[in-house]
Amino acid sequence: VQLQASGGGLVQPESSLRLSCAGSGFTLGYYNIAWFRQGPGKEREGVACINMANEGTMYAESVKGRFTISRDNDKNTVYLQMNTLKPEDTAVYFCASDCFAGSADYWGQGTLVTVSS
Repeated sequence: VQLQASGGGLVQPESSLRLSCAGSGFTLGYYNIAWFRQGPGKEREGVACINMANEGTMYAESVKGRFTISRDNDKNTVYLQMNTLKPEDTAVYFCASDCFAGSADYWGQGTLVTVSS
């Protein structure tokens, strides 16, 4: 049972990236799935979460209007579309099996996003 996060990379400011969180060994559709991030010298913070039931979403204020979380249950995958990236978005991004970090049973290994000119 694991979550596999991918899609990170080095991009310039104002660019876009799409992160993927693929589940193996369990069905993501049974869980609320969230993205968290931890930037250099910063604490981990929640970025976005998608509800398993009605696909309601929540976002951190810092990413509202720029990031979009979505899910494809047929592919057992959750995505984080990140647009208009800023240097302060630089972080390791993790996906997890709950909107609240302390309640998540499963965590992905993290994928590094670096936004720099």
